[in-house]
Amino acid sequence: MATEIENLSKSELARFEKCPVRCRRLPIRVQSLADYFSVFSSVIKKEGPFWFRGHREVNCTLTPSALRYKKRSDREKALALLADFKRVAEIKLPRPPHPEQELMWIQVARHYGLPTRLLDWTESATIALFFACERTDCDGVVFVLNPIDLNRLSYPRKPRILDPNLDGEEINRYLHLGAGYSPAGRNPIAINPVWSSERLMLQKGVFTVHGSRFDLDGDAVPSLVALPILRENKSTLRSELERIGVDEMTIFPELEHSCRHMKRKAGLEIKE
Repeated sequence: MATEIENLSKSELARFEKCPVRCRRLPIRVQSLADYFSVFSSVIKKEGPFWFRGHREVNCTLTPSALRYKKRSDREKALALLADFKRVAEIKLPRPPHPEQELMWIQVARHYGLPTRLLDWTESATIALFFACERTDCDGVVFVLNPIDLNRLSYPRKPRILDPNLDGEEINRYLHLGAGYSPAGRNPIAINPVWSSERLMLQKGVFTVHGSRFDLDGDAVPSLVALPILRENKSTLRSELERIGVDEMTIFPELEHSCRHMKRKAGLEIKE
């Protein structure tokens, strides 16, 4: 028999006041996967694609890594690292991208931890929940976004998710923007990826590319909502995700993640 979904208490809601993303927050207590799917089935009523992003801590912004630095000089340094990465990666990658494949280069750099102006999303609600539950000692959050609603800000006549093959020139204009910030500048855009890695495919990865307006919030995109994930419920949610095949070994193809998963399954302490 289905149990009724509970609302968060005032004290629990207060724990999410430090979330810097301005958007509607769903005051629902997610204690199980059944709760999780029930919430989104009521929120996502209209047709269209929806993307998800999980934050293991509530105090993170929806700003890509290269644009999070407060000083413009630091943002410029972060974006300039791509040139150094290309020189190093040319001899280390078995199949490096061609020089003109800028998006693929940035995706590869992002894969290895270099700061970029790409922000990762996923088409999978369960994968987003996995990332939101990565740490069980702090509250997390899952964001949901309609990418076509986002692109309607920049392309009101024919809003759609941009494609690297069809819209390469427009995407490249974003990728070559500088580090300057302007609240009235180019809004983030939603793009499909170039399938450049097994990890990206397993995680059903997609991206927003951020222009001179760095952050993404619900003031501009009404479809953006946040679902709080209480730290008390994360262990249960992780166990339920594992039962349906969503765990570190299945969404990270690298062997070191398989080893971490096996140690955790054996009840051994993870020592980094």
